[in-house]
Amino acid sequence: MSIMLELAVLGFLYDEQLHGYELRKRIAALAGHVRPIADGTLYPLLKRMERAGLLVRELQPGQAAAPRHMLALTADGRAALLDRLRAPDELDITDENRWFALLAFLRHLQDPTAQAAVLRRRLDFLTQPASFFWEGDRPLRAADFDDPFRQGLFRIATATTRTELTWLRETLTSLKG
Repeated sequence: MSIMLELAVLGFLYDEQLHGYELRKRIAALAGHVRPIADGTLYPLLKRMERAGLLVRELQPGQAAAPRHMLALTADGRAALLDRLRAPDELDITDENRWFALLAFLRHLQDPTAQAAVLRRRLDFLTQPASFFWEGDRPLRAADFDDPFRQGLFRIATATTRTELTWLRETLTSLKG
């Protein structure tokens, strides 16, 4: 989660300076359905990122209250995001939640060739034989189960994958043009 969380921090702060609470709300909207973002997770991460020189904290006057600490990316933070987008690790490609976080900010990588390279990696991953359950070397399919819950799992996953494959192919075509 912390790798995905760091990517989300970099991505949202690439867009604009944010107060910690606003940043937390945006991250929760992106990934909160997976696991809510606790203050005890976010704020220590922000401090580590600040010590690493990826972000700075600036005191700005509040609109109606006390001054607020706004977070902004440094040049190193901006470069770190672009590096992560240009060369995501394998889990950024294969883990659905990390993929969604990467996809949310891929627009910041303004080179269509580099964007396409990332999308092709995901396409390659999705077109490999896969299953939630295996019998030896044979991937099991929905038809292999009498269990309506496992059948549902497969049906939902198959529909989602088909939709993503269509989108990936369409987007790769548009990036070439």
